[in-house]
Amino acid sequence: MRILRMLRTVFVAAGALLVGIGGAAAQNAPVDTGKIAATIKADVAQLLADYNARDPVRTASHDAPNVVQMVHGGPNVVGQAADLASDRKQFAAHPKAQTTLSNDAVEVAASGEMAIYRATYNSTFTEKRTKRTWTETGNWVAGYRLQPDGSWKIEWAIYSTTSPRAGNL
Repeated sequence: MRILRMLRTVFVAAGALLVGIGGAAAQNAPVDTGKIAATIKADVAQLLADYNARDPVRTASHDAPNVVQMVHGGPNVVGQAADLASDRKQFAAHPKAQTTLSNDAVEVAASGEMAIYRATYNSTFTEKRTKRTWTETGNWVAGYRLQPDGSWKIEWAIYSTTSPRAGNL
């Protein structure tokens, strides 16, 4: 009986050691940065589709809870709820807003926990009240972070116009 208890203890300890070694090996496994970059690009494509459909709820769903949006000419928009409110206001003021992206690139951290997306944007706005239309071009940089649930969300974003500002967002 005593020998059986000792053997059981040895097997339990050996199993725990193997699980620990396996876990360490998984943590040191190479990161597939190409797969992560493709995931980020797919998220941006869906974000752009949601924006161009003028769906503020879906647009804000790409944000991390404490997202910080830094938009030229305005105060930072902090938090997913604040971004949702900002999107609602923008879509109400510019019901035909459309954006395209070009020259995009994704850089993924070697750890596989963060990525940076950057692109040039071209947005066309039509004011609801005056029907005046203008186009804005600029640069967009977004920091993505791997979330605890395995999804990728925007933690911060910077929008910087490269064209003269023709209207107020």
